Amino acid sequence: MTAVAEAPLAQETGPDYPLPDAGALLQAVRLDLAGAEDGKAGRAVVVRHLQAAKAAANAALQARFLQTPRAARGLVAAQAALTDVLVRVAFDSARLLHPLANPTEAERLAVLAVGGYGRAEMAPQSDVDLLFLSPWKITPWAESVIETMLYMLWDLKLKVGHASRTVKDCVRLAREDITIRTALLEHRFICGDASLAEAMDSALWSELFRNSGPEFIEAKLAERGERHRRQGGQRYVLEPNVKEGKGGLRDLQTLYWIGKYLHRVPSAEGLVEAGLLSREEFDSFARAEDFLWAVRCHLHHITGRPADVLTFDLQVEVAARMLYRDAGGRRAVEHFMQDYFRHATRVGELTRIFLTELEARHAKREASIFGIFKLTKRVRRGYKLVQGRIDVADPQAFLADKLNILRVFEEALRTGYLLHPNVMRLVAANLHLIDDELRETPEARRLFLDLLLKHGNPERSLRRMNELGVLSAFIPEFEPIVAMMQFNVYHHYTVDEHIIQTISCLAQIERGELIEDLPLSSSLLKGGINRRVLYVALLLHDIGKGRPEDHSILGAQIARRICPRLGLEPEECETVEWLVRYHLLMSDTAQKRDIGDPRTVRDFAKAVKSKKRLDLLTVLTVCDIRGVGPGTWNNWKAMLLRQLYQQTADALEGGLETLNRENRMGDATRALRERLSGWSKAELEHETTRHYAPYWQGLSTDTHVVFAQLLQGLSDDEIRIDLHPDPDRDATRACFALADHPGIFSRLAGALALVGANVVDARTYTSKDGYATAVFWVQDIEGHPYEVSRLPRLRQMIDKTLKGEVVAREALKDRDKLKKRDREFRFPTHITFDNEGSDIYTIIEVDTRDRPGLLYDLTRTLAGNNIYIASAVIATYGAQVVDTFYVKDMFGLKLHQKHRQEALDRKLRAAIAEGAERARA
Repeated sequence: MTAVAEAPLAQETGPDYPLPDAGALLQAVRLDLAGAEDGKAGRAVVVRHLQAAKAAANAALQARFLQTPRAARGLVAAQAALTDVLVRVAFDSARLLHPLANPTEAERLAVLAVGGYGRAEMAPQSDVDLLFLSPWKITPWAESVIETMLYMLWDLKLKVGHASRTVKDCVRLAREDITIRTALLEHRFICGDASLAEAMDSALWSELFRNSGPEFIEAKLAERGERHRRQGGQRYVLEPNVKEGKGGLRDLQTLYWIGKYLHRVPSAEGLVEAGLLSREEFDSFARAEDFLWAVRCHLHHITGRPADVLTFDLQVEVAARMLYRDAGGRRAVEHFMQDYFRHATRVGELTRIFLTELEARHAKREASIFGIFKLTKRVRRGYKLVQGRIDVADPQAFLADKLNILRVFEEALRTGYLLHPNVMRLVAANLHLIDDELRETPEARRLFLDLLLKHGNPERSLRRMNELGVLSAFIPEFEPIVAMMQFNVYHHYTVDEHIIQTISCLAQIERGELIEDLPLSSSLLKGGINRRVLYVALLLHDIGKGRPEDHSILGAQIARRICPRLGLEPEECETVEWLVRYHLLMSDTAQKRDIGDPRTVRDFAKAVKSKKRLDLLTVLTVCDIRGVGPGTWNNWKAMLLRQLYQQTADALEGGLETLNRENRMGDATRALRERLSGWSKAELEHETTRHYAPYWQGLSTDTHVVFAQLLQGLSDDEIRIDLHPDPDRDATRACFALADHPGIFSRLAGALALVGANVVDARTYTSKDGYATAVFWVQDIEGHPYEVSRLPRLRQMIDKTLKGEVVAREALKDRDKLKKRDREFRFPTHITFDNEGSDIYTIIEVDTRDRPGLLYDLTRTLAGNNIYIASAVIATYGAQVVDTFYVKDMFGLKLHQKHRQEALDRKLRAAIAEGAERARA
């Protein structure tokens, strides 16, 4: 057997990461192989030894990692070094099983690691990519050795990718395929014939890499863009992919690949010597890389598979393993994800700096020739254009005037050019210049407010200022919410990004881009509104988040300090403070209260006080909801806000006395008489006098018409149903008319849950002659209107439920489940009783964790305690729901007694807890 060279183990494993000794392991294998009867038995012997070594080593590596769970560098190198041991022993054992007395030149064979394994960076469940190099066409003996070796590695449950090639093949295929080229860029010799590996290394550099730098850069950047697009295109994805997502490991690896390809740097640190990153930037690179690798390794250990997506349930586990703790009113997972997003943002900055540096060195000539014909806007004195981006002419002169740090962002907005990374580096390195003296300067205030108000796209400068730390330096109170994640399914963005999204939405409305989607807000802005107040209020509306106190109250206190500093007039300061304090008032009133009840609108109008404030709050509310994330704004919310706005505006202009039951009842019955012109006088009289006042004020004329037709000639044992799509509300309206009996609301809710109809709003009324008229607005599981074609099944289910043939409580047991990824959301249950919000009902508000059978459980509990439900308003916020019930007791009275409220509170909590237990089972 010929002597075989071995490369040193993957470096930097550190003395604390114990690894098996390859020589001792091979010796043990050799001794046991002597007794093996055939090749198959021999292979089993090798696998047994390797399996034991692998299991012991992995357990030791994981235990060691958990001692310093945020530092992954040692583990990542140790995993690669362990794989080296397994590959070498498998290779040598395969050669023992296929002895060759007189090997020829053609039977030389080298084993190389490529890809991530070639870089000697592996997470616990990473793939093992191997390249078998031979001088010419592979011989039958080499084929047998490779096959035996691969079977051994597969038996070890390693995910092995492999290719057998000659040096010529490698160069040819790498030229044709960028993925193969990238994998070969990171080749590393493991064992076998070292001269073959050297020949390939030499051929790749001399024949391919040396002269194809620009082509490689272009391909890698296109690949990166496509990858980001697939991953959602932004850093603030709720469940980010640690490896492939924006600001993830692959972005850092792309920087290293390009640096290595162009400058043959041996490690990422070589990017500093190549002049592509400064030492400070590389230190940031190293910190981000170590953090991301730690997260990825924990993911692999927890799941036992190559998981790279930080799903909600895994975020909680990884945070715990990395020793994050609940603190300052926030969960450990929120602190962890804030660190994650801050690192991802830093990776984005580094990538931008690196790529522009590259562009400066390797810019394509055609691009600059083409640039001559482009219309260009002149930049002001002190600036220059470099590759179509704003740079400073003289850094020292720039820094001599502190205000230039703000001016450069205004210049970028004024001209439409992007900032050159040289400027970004300069600004980020000199944030200390933004001090109290600068913040108090009238010119600084003007510049900042102009960035918000003057150029029509403030989100561009705000996002860049935020990423570079300028926003937090200018408004220090902003710093705690940078990259702050809210651990719930409702908020798609971090708090700072959400704020920028809301400002972007306001700018879109101002530019006239959302007239069709937002006619009310568009008309309010056209009609004249204090833009300064609105933009500043949006900038500050969530600044109090992340602390134990109510963020609206705390935010208002912070706004009181910031507004004068920004140069707002006293009256403007007061209005901004009020808007921040009450920025959820309109949204909560519209979504959690029955706006058909005159008292709701009256109380809201009293709180708002003026039409000016109503206009401001309406636009702010719309931008706030739209800025939560895609799909959060819908026709339902638009309709509720429009209705609340119109009624409040009428009340503020015509006097609050216009909001009373008698007025509404008279209007509603007159409207119904007009629509039922074909009915006889007696029929009309009967229909318009059989209902109580709440029925007339709570429903539209269209719905009154439907119920009039359903009730006509209705017998006591009959149920009539009308299902009608209501596109204005993104829901299907389900009207039920039947003889009233106790618990009707609860049974209907149960039947709807059983057929997969999600209730978003509901009203139920009893007529004076004993009929129940219940209306539910329902959506399917995707949030779309419930299909009319599913009516027969719904009718059947309601029939069976009301007759007792199906007991909803039992039938829902199997359906009322939470998905694994959603189980970690914590929403403590809050129940309130309000006797002031309605003239004739007690309002019970239940704020808790959502699940399919919740509404049924709550309404069943209320019915079981002889509570009559007049209406239910359901507001869903991701995995959280607020169910509001307008109720009376069996005597038609409000629930005033404290002991009754407390007893009902206990029973509702018990129903929620029991259902939650069932959902987790």
